[in-house]
Amino acid sequence: MTKYLFEANYVGDGIKGLLREGGTKRRDAVVDALKSVDGSLECFYYAFGETDVVGVFEIPDAASAAALSLMINATGAVRLHLKPLMTVEDLDEAAKKTPTYRAPGQ
Repeated sequence: MTKYLFEANYVGDGIKGLLREGGTKRRDAVVDALKSVDGSLECFYYAFGETDVVGVFEIPDAASAAALSLMINATGAVRLHLKPLMTVEDLDEAAKKTPTYRAPGQ
């Protein structure tokens, strides 16, 4: 399973819903959404400033992560951004690879 860092911002009616329901119910909604795609929540934190919510979840594949992101963003109440996370071992493997690339104009 791949871990993803998620960052979310409540928008419009999403802010009103958060105020009405509270943080625990919103976290529970995320847990239920993750279960629907065979994922699980590792951590969930509220913040203030540029980002309202941050956390980490595990999900089985990129298609499930994309489906979850599309579903949540389509509500218009939350803007969700996902970032796949890599282990240090993943980076070690990447560093061993030698892809080829031609920069623009070269």
